[in-house]
Amino acid sequence: MAHRPSSSVPKRSKRRFRRQTRPGTPPGAVVPNPDAPPPIIRLVTYGPTDVTEHEIDDLKRIAGLVNDSVVTWVDVDGLGDADVVMRVGDLFGLHHLALEDVVNVHQRPKVELYGNHLFMIARALPHDDSHGSAQIAMFLGRNFVVSFREREAVCLDAVRQRILSGKGKIRTYGADYLLYALLDSVIDDYFPALEKHGENLDVLDSQISVGADRNLISEVHQLRSELLSLRRTIWPLRDAINALIRDSGDLISDETDLYLRDCYDHIIQIMDVIETDRELCSDLRDFYLTVVGNRMNQVMKFLTIIATLFMPLSFIAGLYGMNFNPSASTWNMPELNWTFGYFFALALMAGTATTLTAVFWRKGWLR
Repeated sequence: MAHRPSSSVPKRSKRRFRRQTRPGTPPGAVVPNPDAPPPIIRLVTYGPTDVTEHEIDDLKRIAGLVNDSVVTWVDVDGLGDADVVMRVGDLFGLHHLALEDVVNVHQRPKVELYGNHLFMIARALPHDDSHGSAQIAMFLGRNFVVSFREREAVCLDAVRQRILSGKGKIRTYGADYLLYALLDSVIDDYFPALEKHGENLDVLDSQISVGADRNLISEVHQLRSELLSLRRTIWPLRDAINALIRDSGDLISDETDLYLRDCYDHIIQIMDVIETDRELCSDLRDFYLTVVGNRMNQVMKFLTIIATLFMPLSFIAGLYGMNFNPSASTWNMPELNWTFGYFFALALMAGTATTLTAVFWRKGWLR
């Protein structure tokens, strides 16, 4: 069962990304955000028959664990230490311009080729209630992948568990397939988020049909803003994967290219769902305004009918409320001297109201 979105809708994020380096700083300077968490480094090496995992507390150990005969994956979770980022980059010969982009976490998804290694940025969705996306920077070499996470990304942990358990094809392929597996896990993580948005749209549709509460339009607007944020995140990733397929040099095999095309197809599906949901948000907004307009029309219709009924009654009451003296002339409201003059006025008012009500009902205005 879908849960109703929270009625206390958070305001649109006012976050603005700022580079940590000051103007005039030399290119390639690695200056992390002071609020970034300290790094946790995990190293996984694997081949078709064996796999080892290490949590690195001394970077000197990495050089002794790297072996050209196996695939090495170094996963750095947290970017709070510039020295760690630089030393990991030096161990694998990573370009300093790319390392600068690693710590500046406002980057859009992209792919860049630096001679003997490839640099890629993707954005992963959080699994908690926080908004926005987290940057994941990945480097692909001949037999290694180095990943840097802005913050915890559960989707990468799922790939590591597949490697350790020997499930799937990862351990029988090279480092390029590991890059594909990481990228595919990041992309597949968008589908549950879109399903949640779709459920929220269905709930909002039902709630607006029942009654146009004032908070609902805010929830529709918030949902549309989140979809727009997803669109801005996934749109450049499509171009990045397309560049990865066509301009990756010899770092990615033809067989892995086939899997990357599947990633590209998933992104196209995600973009279609996002566009459809954004159109539904616009439709819900129009539907909300229509419901509000119809409710206002019903109120105005009811008040107009009441006013129309009382207009002739007010005329009759006003007519008999005039101060004419019947003794001055026989034509000066002789009804005032009738014994049943009061009941005559009431009967005239009741007959007029009943006749008007019957006319309104026959025309269908009261149905």
